[in-house]
Amino acid sequence: MSALFRRPDTSGAERQLEEQRKENARMRAEAEAERIDIAEQASARRRARQRGGSRMLLSEARVAPEMGIQTFGVMGTERTES
Repeated sequence: MSALFRRPDTSGAERQLEEQRKENARMRAEAEAERIDIAEQASARRRARQRGGSRMLLSEARVAPEMGIQTFGVMGTERTES
């Protein structure tokens, strides 16, 4: 008769639920961090596109514009007479 009034042991199920809650919270935090990272990357791309980025300052006339301008004299002093 005493078995009728005894509560069943649910400690294992409670532990499992708590672990599942922690895992869900961790996954939510990871998803939020990933969403923020993607938004920051998109913002950086948009900002670079609007402002031109570093490529806008480089001349397209040179084969390797990153190498800079190499001059061996004064440029712009030659005149063409017509």
